This record gives sequence, C-alpha cells and structure tokens, in this order.
Amino acid sequence: MTKSYEEMRVILEQQLTPSRYQHSLGVADTAAALARRFGMNEERAHVAGLLHDCGRVYGTAELPTEARRRGIPIGKIESAMPLLLHAYVGAYLIYEVYGVNDAAIAQAVWRHTVGGANMTALDKIIYYADMIEPSRAYPEVEHLRELARTASLDEMMLVGLTESILFVAQKGGLIHPDTITARNELILNLR
Repeated sequence: MTKSYEEMRVILEQQLTPSRYQHSLGVADTAAALARRFGMNEERAHVAGLLHDCGRVYGTAELPTEARRRGIPIGKIESAMPLLLHAYVGAYLIYEVYGVNDAAIAQAVWRHTVGGANMTALDKIIYYADMIEPSRAYPEVEHLRELARTASLDEMMLVGLTESILFVAQKGGLIHPDTITARNELILNLR
C-alpha cells in the first residue's frame, strides 16, 4: 500500500459526509476485530473496512456514469438501484485515490453490499462488519453482534444474508442474485 492508513483516513474524511465517515471508521474497527477473532490479517481488514464506502463520494445519480467510465457492467438490478454501484466504483477508487494495490481488498469492497459467489473470509468480514458496526441501529443488530462473538464465520454470514434478504423482501425491493448465490453456497457448505 502506497499510503498509510492515516493518510487514507484523512482523504476519506474529506470525501464523505460526516455520518458516512463515522460509519466507515466503525466498519474498519469492527472488521479488524472480526479478523482478530478469526485469525486473519487485521491490517487488511482494517483498510478494507475503512474504504468499503469510498464510492459514496459520488451521488447516486452520478454512479452509473462513473461505473461506465471504468467499464463496470451495469445489470438490470443496478440500473433499477444505482446506489449498488458505489461498491463497484469503490473497488476502483481504492487503486485510483488511495493507492491500495491489493486485489483481495478490492474484491471485499466490491462485494460488501450484495455478496457474491465463492466469498473469501475477508469478503465475509467486510460484508458483516458493515451490518453490525456500532452506529447501526435496527431490531436484529444485537442478535447479529452476538453471533459475531459466538458463531463461526459461515454461520454468522448465513444469518446476516438471510436477514438482509428478508429485510429487502419485506420492503418489496429487488434481491440481488449475488446475495442469493452467497446464501445458497453457505447452506450447501454448512451441510
């Protein structure tokens, strides 16, 4: 990484709203704690957590243009919900703005919103840390935080993905096929 964590943090603070920046710090610390619990590289998780929402520098209306500019494919679901593109654009921004040349971190940023096939442990940690960081407040969050302390990584991810699908379905929203794929893989692997 060509920039220090502190340098990245300063840039991010200038680029995001105060609440989004605080959320990013919370995800960074939560991801590092999860990495510690699961015996993984804490620095990598800390950086991925910090930068997971760096694509939110762009407004929702700007994201399709920024995605196209980088050759990112835009599917029907992303066209209907362009905010999803912040994850994909962010995976490019970590190279362009923050000097992070780490494909595993880029993939974790890319997948932090909807998941995907063959998720790595880092992908799972960033996805889950985004759900449970300290500023999150919704009915199921305490249960999800408890799982982060007690369950295996796959067991907690299965519950997290299921809760996410239920939440979106109850609101009448579109469920991304990558989320369903990630959940189905976990079920098959946990059998």
